[in-house]
Amino acid sequence: LKAWEDTDYCKTRLGLDAPLGAIDRSRLNVKGSSLAAGHPFAATGGRIVANLAKLLDAAGKGRGLISICAAGGQGVTAIIER
Repeated sequence: LKAWEDTDYCKTRLGLDAPLGAIDRSRLNVKGSSLAAGHPFAATGGRIVANLAKLLDAAGKGRGLISICAAGGQGVTAIIER
């Protein structure tokens, strides 16, 4: 995450004129991860989607970004909006 704030990194690696900016770390992984929940095999993806939906419902609005790993190096990334 610090790379996004670094002018040199963003210029040489991403071809940008300026850094992407600071990331509000208080908004990352706000309710823990699958590991914190015991990583229930085969239910992780459903739990992550349901957890984000519950957080968005409690907030009454917003967007959330999730990533879910799967067997064999597969994965899913999704943005969910309420």
